[in-house]
This record gives sequence, C-alpha cells and structure tokens, in this order.
Amino acid sequence: MDWVTALAPSGDKCYNSCLVIVDRYSKTPIFQPFHKDDTAMNTAVLVWSRAYHPQTDGLAERMSQALEDMIRRFWANGLEFKDSDGFTHDWCTLIPALELAYKTSVHSSTGHTPAMLEKGWNPRLPADTPRKDFIEIHPTASSFKKMLVKVKHNAKKSMNDTFDNSKHKWDKS
Repeated sequence: MDWVTALAPSGDKCYNSCLVIVDRYSKTPIFQPFHKDDTAMNTAVLVWSRAYHPQTDGLAERMSQALEDMIRRFWANGLEFKDSDGFTHDWCTLIPALELAYKTSVHSSTGHTPAMLEKGWNPRLPADTPRKDFIEIHPTASSFKKMLVKVKHNAKKSMNDTFDNSKHKWDKS
C-alpha cells in the first residue's frame, strides 16, 4: 500500500490524497480517496513502505505512479465528465472508472486482466453493450458510457506510454 498525495481538493469532502492498495497476485488495485492530514488512528494501523523507496514495495509504488499518471492525463486533456444535470465529476468521482479501466486491461506480467485473475471473468463494460438492445437510453447513461470509453482509452494509452518509458529507461543500462 502507498499514498498518492498533493492532489487537488476533490469531491464533496475535499479529498486531497489517495490510498493505493494492490493485490500482489492479481495486480488488482484499490484506490481510496483520503485527506492528507488523516492519521493512522483515523484510517487503521498501517505498515507501508518509506516514501520514495520503491524497493520496499515496488508494486504499490508503481501503481501509485500509474494512478498519478492517469489523473494527470485527465487534467492535461481537459477531460471532465458532465452528466445531463450539468454536474462535473472531478478526479475523486472518476476513481471507480479509472480503477475499472485498470482492472480490465491486460497486465504485461500476468498476461491476463486483474479482473480475470481476481474473479475468473471479465466484467461486461458499458462500452461493450450494443445500443440496439435498448429501446431508450437515459442521457446520463449515454454520457457515462462515452466517459468510460475515454477513460479506458486514456488509461491504456497512459499505461502503455509509462511501460514504454520504463522499458526504454531500463534497456539503456
């Protein structure tokens, strides 16, 4: 487990950091928004790696970097999800979509999606649902589907870019 800090205040409770927990077997992440000033007494008695020392928990550190990169991509591309009521979702409310995008992407070290290794099946995504099956689609559902397609595309692009950069960095030495 690791913390991603120094994020812009987000959500109705103005969260400014995110706790990242990763299952070592399936590589399934859990992203939980928190306040930077939360103490161990407020969350739990936690044992985590020292900051900026990925050798102690490289998987969590790597996942933290991937989450930060996915969030940055949203900010850089100006991607916001606005539903039909005009409500704008920020990074905190996009966490479930980012988590789902990661869980349904094939992991290079396992050759499977984290969802497949965790549950034995891949979830059916809104983007996979044919529109012909529905008589009428609620506008919010349609907006959410478009946002999920963007999330999945940008998350995959971000992860591929990051993996390519890491590979290039380590192949040089």
